[in-house]
Amino acid sequence: MPKIAIVEDDTAISQMYRIKFEAEGFTVETAENGILGLKLAEEFKPDVILLDLMMPEMGGFEMLTELRKTAWGKTIVVIILTNMGEQEAPAGVKDLNVADFILKADMTPRQVAEIVKAQLAA
Repeated sequence: MPKIAIVEDDTAISQMYRIKFEAEGFTVETAENGILGLKLAEEFKPDVILLDLMMPEMGGFEMLTELRKTAWGKTIVVIILTNMGEQEAPAGVKDLNVADFILKADMTPRQVAEIVKAQLAA
């Protein structure tokens, strides 16, 4: 079973994606900020991280920067899932080996699941 970590501060959104991915056969864990997301990534060793950019305490860009500094975090597939457009995203986010950049408002959970499955198959 593929493992996915959802790092998202909006509980309703993270639960919606948890339900979708569990129905698709994934093992799912969630974290509500980048600090907890880093800890989750190290302990859970997900195949994919869905990462929001705007979160309290530590945002997604900071989490991703720290994740990519670690041996265990260099190769994890990270998909940015945010309401921040690519133009508003912090400079350099794409340089951190991001597999995809998804605008939440533009995608259904089914579409996001298809993107994740395509990334895992690549």
